[in-house]
Order: sequence, then structure tokens, then C-alpha cells
Amino acid sequence: MPPSPLTRSRLRTLADARAGSGRVVSVYLNLDPTHFATAPARATAIGSLVNELAAKVGEVELDHRQRQQLEEAAELIKAELQRGDVADGGTQAVAVFANSEDGYFESIRLPHPVDSRVEIDSTAYVEPLVSAASQERWLVLLVNRSKARFFVGPAEGLTETDRLEDDVHRQHSQGGWSQARYQRSVDEEVRDHIKRTADIAFQIFKRRPFDHVLVAAPEETVGDVEHALHPYLHERLAGRLQVDVGASSEKDVQAAAAAAIAEYRKRQERDVLDRIAEHVGRGERGAAGLDAVLDALNQARVEILVVLEGLQAAGTRDPQTEMLAGTSGTSPSGGSMEPVDNVIEDAMQKAVETNAEVIVVREHREEIEAHGGIAALLRF
Repeated sequence: MPPSPLTRSRLRTLADARAGSGRVVSVYLNLDPTHFATAPARATAIGSLVNELAAKVGEVELDHRQRQQLEEAAELIKAELQRGDVADGGTQAVAVFANSEDGYFESIRLPHPVDSRVEIDSTAYVEPLVSAASQERWLVLLVNRSKARFFVGPAEGLTETDRLEDDVHRQHSQGGWSQARYQRSVDEEVRDHIKRTADIAFQIFKRRPFDHVLVAAPEETVGDVEHALHPYLHERLAGRLQVDVGASSEKDVQAAAAAAIAEYRKRQERDVLDRIAEHVGRGERGAAGLDAVLDALNQARVEILVVLEGLQAAGTRDPQTEMLAGTSGTSPSGGSMEPVDNVIEDAMQKAVETNAEVIVVREHREEIEAHGGIAALLRF
């Protein structure tokens, strides 16, 4: 089974999973082929993770009925991890979630590795999924004068889905009026081919929308291709590739796309950090620092949450309202705040719940560190 597409809506569903008086079990299994390429290595990793799961289940204080439900949820996860095809189809990690109270169960196969981990809490632990930015889907469009190839999927899992080949005549050099008429005919055929290519791209988008578009085409054609795209696709243009349309293998395209996507994300970091600095400086629609950002998240005002990769900070959470605060926070419900070892994880989850975009900064570390490692652009 190939890795599962991880869309923003699917992330929201996971983030919204709550267990009431029960628990949500979240388990991540790392299957990085550089470490777990063989069946014995995977079996050892799975066995270790299953033992950790059992130990953590035993530590949770619940009544008899709730404990029985939690143990049943853990058994479902154990069975999923021990399936014989767990690493098939390019899967490099598995994330499994089970709600002990209402029977909710979700298994996600990922095309990139994540650290193995077990979490048992009142909500699903989704921070590794958010950090990977794997919810973004891409279209990579390869076009020349007569052929087109379409690659779709997350950045780490692009696959070729469609091809187009049109019968476009070659240019000739007879000269005179005959050549001029012939050239006009060839140019018209190329324009028709580009239009059909753009139409197919839009049909793919309508079937299953993607977030960004990369285009590879000869220099004399690439502008025409981009211009022909539907406005919905044109506004998603994220860069260009230099690959041979006909001769490039899927791996060639994936490698070229990976470099272009990394460059796009670097530019994206730069842009959003510049915007945050501008808005915070003006004192409007910007928040910087843990307390200010948590306050904006509590009010569902955050449009884009920006977090330094690996950032950790202690905080507190109101168990009644689920409001987040720093270590000195007070409860709006009048009760006591419960301590949270790493409130950054809760902040990222709340951002997903409120449909905010999350950007994990990996390149421009000094700029986000100047804001305490966490900042946000605000909706209002």
C-alpha cells in the first residue's frame, strides 16, 4: 500500500479528535530505509515501539471501563503496526491514531521518516505531521511542443498520473511563402497542444486540488504554457524546472522538483518573516513571542503560525476551555491551569484546528529567534 495523501482537512479531522474522559493514542513508527531496510530491523523497531505503548498504557490512571477501552485501542494499533505490508509502496513512516472512547481509528502511511513515538492524551498528537508540511500537494507539469507529462502528489511522493502526445509537425526550411504558411500551421498546432495541456491540468485540479505548480518547458515555450493555465493554477505557480520532457525518468523529475520545492519554501520563509517584522513593527496584525502568539491562537486570530524547528517551551492549559498560556497563565474559567511540558505542540495543533497555516522555519533561524522562536500573522 502506498503512502497516504495528507491534506489540510485530514489534519483538521485528526486535530479535532477528542476523547472526553477517555484517551487518544497516537503512535509514530519510523521506517527510514537507511536504518530499517530489512525485515529483522523493522521487526526490532516495531517490537520496541509496542513495548513502549504497553508501558505507557499501564501508566495512565483510569477507571476499569476506561482502561479496558484504552487497552482495546492499543491492541488495534499493535495489530496495524505488525501488518506484514507496513513498509510497502515507499512508506517511510506510519502514524496511527485510536480514540479509546468512540472507536475512532486512523492509520496514515507517510513518504518521509519521522521519529518513533507514543503519546496518550485527550487529543491526537499531530505536531510531527504539521512540521513535515506534508499536507501540501504539487503539480509538476512537463511540456514541450508536442508532449506533456503530469506529476501530482506531496513533495516527497510525486507520481506521474497523466500523459499527452499530440501530432505536431516539424519545422522545415524551404523558404518563401510556402514556408511561412507551413510555419503558421505548425505554430497553431503547438498552441492547440499547449491549450489541451492546460485543460488537462485544470481537470486534474478539479478532481483533487493541489496547492502549487512547477513548470518545465523549453525557454521559448514556458511563458506560453504558464499564460495558458487557468487562473486558479496560474496563481499557484511556484517556480520552473530544467528537465528533459521526454527523456527524464520519474526519479529525475522527483529530484529536480525536490530542489525547486526546497527553494520555494526558503523564499516562503523569507517572505512571511519579512511580513511579520513589518506588522509587528507597526503594532497591527502581527504577534511575536510565546505569550502574544498563544493569546492570538486562543482567539482564533492567527492566519499563519511561524515556529522555529525543534522549539520547545513549557506552558499551561485550561482543561475546561483548552486555552493555552505560558507558565504564569491564569485560567479564564476560574479553575487551575494544568502544566504542559511543550506548549509549542499544543499551539501547532490549535493552529490546525482553527484552519491557520503552519510554517516551520528551518533556514532563516536568526530572524525567528529574534521573536522568541514563535510568531504569527493575524487575520484581524
